[in-house]
Amino acid sequence: MARNSNLNSVEYNRFLKREKGKTVLVHFLRCLVLILFFALWELLARYEVIDSFIISYPSKIIQTFNNLVAEGTILTHIKITLVETIFSFLLSTIIGLFTAIILWWSKWIRDVAEPYIIVLNALPKIALGPVIILIVGAGYNAIITMSVLITVVITTIDMLSGFMNTDKNKLLLLKSMNATKMQILLKLVLPSSRANFVSIMKINVGLSWVGTIMGEYLVSKAGLGYLLVYGSQVFRLDLVMCSTVLLCILAGGMYSIVYLLEKYLLKNSKKF
Repeated sequence: MARNSNLNSVEYNRFLKREKGKTVLVHFLRCLVLILFFALWELLARYEVIDSFIISYPSKIIQTFNNLVAEGTILTHIKITLVETIFSFLLSTIIGLFTAIILWWSKWIRDVAEPYIIVLNALPKIALGPVIILIVGAGYNAIITMSVLITVVITTIDMLSGFMNTDKNKLLLLKSMNATKMQILLKLVLPSSRANFVSIMKINVGLSWVGTIMGEYLVSKAGLGYLLVYGSQVFRLDLVMCSTVLLCILAGGMYSIVYLLEKYLLKNSKKF
């Protein structure tokens, strides 16, 4: 018996080492692909295989970034866009979650609101730009409102779908035990939708950045979206590419935070 236990322990340790090795290899390959991409981009631009004026190249982007740092402006633009994106991400996630709870709670409200939610989701939000500016004013309010409108509908639809797909047998079990609707929500529906909620947060990261940049296109006088517009207007395409790369880095960092949150939630989740 002890011998079998030792063998199992050895096999388990080998399994953990293999999994750790796979994880290290994946991270290494990711870094290698990124390095090769930038190296190839630089070489193609240097040897004029691609038009460096239009898409710039890595060393030029770094030079542009250093110039912006020396001017003392880039950190302000990054801060403004980052704050707008984080605030709209949190706001839309919270509003979407509570809206989904209300729709799950009341079938009557769900039946009435469903077609309007579908139409609002299909509507190009950029078309509402002038209306948003007139209602909430130009500036940060309009940018955040635009981002929230883009994100909140998707959050509501996906979260409600997760609620409605809760295990029917477990629902019947709780109902047979005379559980209240609040108890069913807190003890079953929300916990069983934890993975779905984290998945929605991942989607919201990208949508929040899209909404913020779209809002900055319309009304902003500062931020990375403003730099994109300004750079294209004055044909400083190195500034456009520099802003684009910064957006990719910031979006990747924000996604990484959500990924770590996902690991924490799923690790500490309790099965019903």
